[in-house]
Amino acid sequence: MDKMVKKIIVLVLFVSGYHSHAQSHRTLHKTMNVEEEKVMQVITKMTTAFHNKDIDGIMTTYDSSAMVVFEPERPISDKRELKETFLGAFAINPKFTYSGHEIYVTGDSAVHLAPWTMLGTAPDGTKIEQSGLSIAVLRKQEDGSWLMIFDNPHGQYLMDKK
Repeated sequence: MDKMVKKIIVLVLFVSGYHSHAQSHRTLHKTMNVEEEKVMQVITKMTTAFHNKDIDGIMTTYDSSAMVVFEPERPISDKRELKETFLGAFAINPKFTYSGHEIYVTGDSAVHLAPWTMLGTAPDGTKIEQSGLSIAVLRKQEDGSWLMIFDNPHGQYLMDKK
């Protein structure tokens, strides 16, 4: 079997693996160092706040200049618009699970990658299921904490685009 086929099989097995809650911290690394743990805590805090419909908790995980891509090719940076979009998403009671986490830290920058699945219910009762690849970039703050500066839950978009 050639290397490319093996890589594809590994990727498919990874993406289709068992789903875990954000709090499980399962990563492709055997253990996380202190900075990777801090990054994971931001992701967990944001996901928990989202599940609890805690808009203030969500917003505290983002830098003041953060950009979020709620829809492919449509990034939002305006804080008011970010809040409104998150508040609108609460209407479907979305619950996110992740099948794993990859975290890479270099200096004051970090990248978090995570395949996700979202289950929700539209106001009319229609079940909604979506999945994707989350790509978040975080920056270390002067106090040693981390905040997201870029959040794209549709990192797979270019691969899916036909």
